[in-house]
Amino acid sequence: MKPSAPIVLYRSRISGHAHRAELFLSLLGLPYTPVDVDLRAGEQKQPAFLARNPFGQVPVIDDGGTVVADSNAILVYLALKYGDARWLPRDPLGAAAVQRWLSVAAGEIAHGPAMARLAKGFGLPVDLPGAVARAERLFSVMEQELQQRAFLAGADATIADVAAYSYIVRAPEGGISLEPYPALRAWLARVEALPGFLPMIELPKAA
Repeated sequence: MKPSAPIVLYRSRISGHAHRAELFLSLLGLPYTPVDVDLRAGEQKQPAFLARNPFGQVPVIDDGGTVVADSNAILVYLALKYGDARWLPRDPLGAAAVQRWLSVAAGEIAHGPAMARLAKGFGLPVDLPGAVARAERLFSVMEQELQQRAFLAGADATIADVAAYSYIVRAPEGGISLEPYPALRAWLARVEALPGFLPMIELPKAA
């Protein structure tokens, strides 16, 4: 199934949350039109954008008049509407395994590698040592689990992997090395080998 018109994706290219949505659109082979939102200028806090997402955050999609905000919610919507059950299993245990990692994406990943990247890459006043410690604890758990299976929720890629990938692959931008985690790095490579993969851009280097 394909949308009748390209899905509009409101994004910022440096946002890992927006990259999740764009990556999944690409993996599904869905036509979409990106609209860049200037976060530094506060465009996401203006009335026109707040009408799409009152929380003032990217990403948001508009699928023929159906507006969905929040990166994980977008993944669920796209998986159920346009994907097959591989991306979001319909059985209770499979769905729970995916949901577990969506919660991790909103919790440990957001407050670990994503927050460290905000501190180092954007100079935001956050607890960098705490974020690094959370990321390292998370990566240790993921390393153990990914020694047992190819992807986060099982043998096949799901939206769990899409939700986790973006900020983890850019963890070094927050000063967190991926070298101690070979199974984690092998998982990143498996995600990158998926047909339709779209890379997460690097932050511009400081002059």
